[in-house]
Amino acid sequence: MLTDLVQIRRLGEQKKEENLRFRKHMKSHVFVERQFRKAAQDVEDAIDCKACAECCRVTEVQLVERDVAKLSRFLGMKEHEFLRDHAAEDEDGQVILKRVPSKDPKAKPGDLACEFLDGNECTVYEARPTNCERFPHLLRGAGSLEARMWAFVDRATYCPIVYNWLEAVKKLTKFRS
Repeated sequence: MLTDLVQIRRLGEQKKEENLRFRKHMKSHVFVERQFRKAAQDVEDAIDCKACAECCRVTEVQLVERDVAKLSRFLGMKEHEFLRDHAAEDEDGQVILKRVPSKDPKAKPGDLACEFLDGNECTVYEARPTNCERFPHLLRGAGSLEARMWAFVDRATYCPIVYNWLEAVKKLTKFRS
């Protein structure tokens, strides 16, 4: 299992075109999804997601009403206060968790991270948004794995779980780049 984030980024970027071709391959063939779910479970069991937290540094987390209610209750504040203090709008006008300058010593100036990230720990883990709970969306998510493949090409550049899962599934399907 590859977990080094520098290598994941480098190899994920190198394999981007290959992963795009694999995505097309997956959509044009019929596979038994159970084997992909088993591979996802094996990879998720082998990698401690909380030891990495790269997703908290890289992605924006879209919030739904249920998330706002849960987080505001957890933080002991009213929903409108939570939205004012801890939410923002993305380019498309969607409500997301606020991102702040990264406190990671390896971060470059201008790098942002989720404001609730402290080192690699989520300070609201027990009340984290549904999108965070389900990340990287291999085992938990709407639709089939094949339908969610569009997101995995980018995620393979920063998420060790997705990178290793994609490589395992390529072997399972005997995909040739």
